[in-house]
Amino acid sequence: MATVGLLYPGHSAEDDFGVLESEDTRLPVAVTSVGEDAHRVDALLDLGGPDRLAEGARELAGHRPDAVVWACTSGSFVFGWDGAHEQVERLAEATGVPTSSTSLAFVEAARALGLSRVAVAASYPRDVAERFVALLERGGIEVTAMGSHGIVTAAEVGTLGREQVEAIVAGADVTGGAQAVLVPDTAMHTLSWLPELEVAAGLPVLTANQVTAWHGLRLAGDTTPRPGFGALFAGAAVPSGAA
Repeated sequence: MATVGLLYPGHSAEDDFGVLESEDTRLPVAVTSVGEDAHRVDALLDLGGPDRLAEGARELAGHRPDAVVWACTSGSFVFGWDGAHEQVERLAEATGVPTSSTSLAFVEAARALGLSRVAVAASYPRDVAERFVALLERGGIEVTAMGSHGIVTAAEVGTLGREQVEAIVAGADVTGGAQAVLVPDTAMHTLSWLPELEVAAGLPVLTANQVTAWHGLRLAGDTTPRPGFGALFAGAAVPSGAA
């Protein structure tokens, strides 16, 4: 039994993770408090503040998690590369178990697949999405193109259906040699649609909820392949020459 505790801000797509649960996999969610639901730098710095995360960590303690992940991309990358690491280090001190965040999980997932060049299809406004690009590049991952869809709130992202998400993925510019498409927002439902998303992209697709669960399970010692949840959960590296 692997138990990965997820700290999730507010309510938008926290139900997405249920499709990965089984008799030997638990993904309990603690909903953390939100000051203002806005994809804006000041609001996101507040969203990922230590007091909000510590409160959520206390709620998760009763589930006795083997690992904990701050399931929020923008509320982690907005702090920058060093700040994102400091954020999870403080959280690890509070939880006493291996800890990460969605932003850092994207870097680990790309490395696991052998990716060096990716395209980003972001729901955020451009200035916020650029911070995600900066974090990836600090992690040694080249971003060949970035698309920004300017959606201001997580609540709105959470209402997107499969066809809308497919359109975002299909619209990613992969002409610069991208080996995968990254979709960085845990407010977006994606886990049940990964096969369709990879068909739409014509490439492996890494989504926020996917990498969050994958990295958390790895931290908990569970590396079991899970068919139907994209190339990442299939466990195969992408050939270095993939276009």
